Amino acid sequence: MTPLDCYHCGEPAIGTPPITLELEGALRHFCCVGCKAVCETIRAEGLTGFYQFRTEPAVTPKALSDSERNRILEVDHPLVQKSFVSPVTAGQEATLLVSGITCAACIWLLENHMARQPGVVSFSVNHSTQRARLVWNPEHSKLSQLLIAVHELGYRARPYQADEAEKALKAEHRSALIRLAVAGIASFQSMMLAFPLYFELVNDLSPEFVSFFRWFSLLVATPVVFYSARPFFTNAFRDLRSRHLTMDVPVATAIGLAYVASAWVTVFGGEEVYFESVCMFTFFLQLGRYIEMQARYRAGLTGNALAGFQPMVANRIRGNDSDIVATHDLVAGDILRIRPGETLPADGVIVSGHSTLNEAALTGEYLPETRSEGDPVHAGSINGASPLDIEVRRAGAQTRLSGILRVLDRVQAEKPPVALAADRIAGVFVSRVLILAPLIWIGWWLAGADNAFDITLSVLVVTCPCALSLATPTAITSATMRLRKLGFLPTRGHTLESLNTIDTVIFDKTGTLTRGELSLVNTRTFAALDAGQCRQLAASLEKHSEHPIARVFHQIPGNAARHVQNHLGGGLSGQVNGAPLYIGHRDFVEQRVGSPAPASNASNGIEIWLATDRDWLARFTLDDEPRSDAREAVQALQNAGLRTILLSGDRSGHVEQIAGRLGIDEAIGQASPEDKLRVLENLRDQGHHIMMVGDGLNDLPSMAGAGVSVAMGSAADLTQLKADAVLLSGQLTQLPEALKAGQDTRRVIRQNMAWALAYNVCALPLAAAGLVPPWLAAIGMSLSSLVVVLNAMRLGRQRGNPAFHNPAVGAEATS
Repeated sequence: MTPLDCYHCGEPAIGTPPITLELEGALRHFCCVGCKAVCETIRAEGLTGFYQFRTEPAVTPKALSDSERNRILEVDHPLVQKSFVSPVTAGQEATLLVSGITCAACIWLLENHMARQPGVVSFSVNHSTQRARLVWNPEHSKLSQLLIAVHELGYRARPYQADEAEKALKAEHRSALIRLAVAGIASFQSMMLAFPLYFELVNDLSPEFVSFFRWFSLLVATPVVFYSARPFFTNAFRDLRSRHLTMDVPVATAIGLAYVASAWVTVFGGEEVYFESVCMFTFFLQLGRYIEMQARYRAGLTGNALAGFQPMVANRIRGNDSDIVATHDLVAGDILRIRPGETLPADGVIVSGHSTLNEAALTGEYLPETRSEGDPVHAGSINGASPLDIEVRRAGAQTRLSGILRVLDRVQAEKPPVALAADRIAGVFVSRVLILAPLIWIGWWLAGADNAFDITLSVLVVTCPCALSLATPTAITSATMRLRKLGFLPTRGHTLESLNTIDTVIFDKTGTLTRGELSLVNTRTFAALDAGQCRQLAASLEKHSEHPIARVFHQIPGNAARHVQNHLGGGLSGQVNGAPLYIGHRDFVEQRVGSPAPASNASNGIEIWLATDRDWLARFTLDDEPRSDAREAVQALQNAGLRTILLSGDRSGHVEQIAGRLGIDEAIGQASPEDKLRVLENLRDQGHHIMMVGDGLNDLPSMAGAGVSVAMGSAADLTQLKADAVLLSGQLTQLPEALKAGQDTRRVIRQNMAWALAYNVCALPLAAAGLVPPWLAAIGMSLSSLVVVLNAMRLGRQRGNPAFHNPAVGAEATS
């Protein structure tokens, strides 16, 4: 650190005038007033040893904003404290998550600083987890004051709340670690006892010492069998009861046989015991499963991260009063105030305010979207710019975010055909191994081999098809989470597998390739008024109508029209500045104008005419414009060799126009739902594999006939419910990425299956030949399982690349 670096945080101290402080006879420079204030606080409390003990610069302190301070003050509410504060003898105990810790000196500083705060009984920080345990007397200090004291040093503290899934995960992790530790310690102890006899280092041991070693080994191995190996036996008994053989059956058989045989020899006498083998391959099997479990959780396969987007409490407004309530207590009709930076706890509609929302938890799109009064909003969205008041429509398990969580759980639970096939192969393999193992033992016993039992144990362990059963589900789960991050949510177990076969993509038009709403695309004037003046006059009338056509003009400022009348099926009439004014369809306006109508151009969108009782003023052309990313998505699909078709019920001229603008291969218009289904059936009979993308209820019959049906995120609930996938983000450019994910998933599954089958085919003859000892068999089986899990994790790490090659149209997928 140079003299011109900040003494507290290490950043350049180049301000003018310089910020300095004399400390221990030397002039210290600071980058900001905040760092100097923290240093003065540390010196005032006699904690300057922090600067000698630290190994990394401290974090730069930041002043609390009003919104941050308000959020900290909320922790004093009893409902908020209910989930992370518990009473103890000395007062109250809270678990906090502290961020900004860089080294052990930070912990020393925090613990000593907090010990000097009023009412604090103890404050300790775990460096590994960065969680702190705070015990304080609430009569002397509020919890918010203590959190602010942490913030004063530049760190951030917030309540630590583990949901039920995380608690279960912690319990599973702790239990697995203890089982692993027991097996590991026992393995070392049993090997120490067996080592001298193995290598004949001690040849003159008396029978009493041999018996003693065996009894001690039995004592060491017993907790391994009845505790560390208990999951293997539990799962094996379950499988036998259900008559469904899995890899746990031969594992439990091997461990049980070795232990019982060794115990028999220990009690009644004999030549060989296998306690060290029992301990060692239990240890290696547990180690493999523990690493596999950690790998899966690090890949984010549990969905807990998504569940964490739901806040625990909400700020409910009733009249002029507000109170904090638990999220699960919300009901439809409640009004909630959402401050900037807060997460929406329920689905609803904005009743007041204008802001931006980060909807990444729902759509995978990290760019914020602008939302204002009347717009629907969903739980899990993060408010950005300014406060919002929302009216709750759905809460708890009824929110869209909860629905996504349920769909993810269902997809990961469903097994596609390839996974079912792998399970069948594994079951057959296990049954054959259970038949083959006794035959191998008989063969070696008849041959007079002393290690016949060892060979049998090795065969049982090394051939367990763990990798075969893990090959498909790990890949499917990892790919599913990858797609969810992109805003493409598979809702059926077969979706990912089917994506790899697609060679034709069929689009609906309205709401799919187009935005699903009318917009003003052209204004043609016929009088002295310019286009802007004509639009203002039109808006003066249309503000009195809620028709979809009228909404196009609602954002345009206009003078208030008087005596407005709505003529159903025709248009609107009224007076602006005392003059009569008409707007509507051509026939409606023509009946009220004294001059001939200008020429029409009805082939391009919907025409709306504006006129007075004497003159024609303007012709407005309205149309449903294509989505901004539609052409890019179509181009990416075509570059991959896929055929694109626009299939719509709209008039043929407009359908062909949209298809031409987007470069779609074929356009079919004026198609009824029955016509759409007939087109799909014809394509399917020709051997094509089809993806259908739509958003309306009229698309349901054709979507049901497609290999993969995709509903837009704005589609009707029933459409989404019946679809194989939902494009939550609404971005059509994610369709090529979804197809690429299907290819990647199929390639990884093929790699995993090839590895698993090759391993088992090669390992079986080696073990049967007596070349693989039991402990090495356990290592081999664990490593084979870990290989397929790590390979599947690559699917989650890969990022989108719309330029992909489609194996269904000639390009070979790499395997």
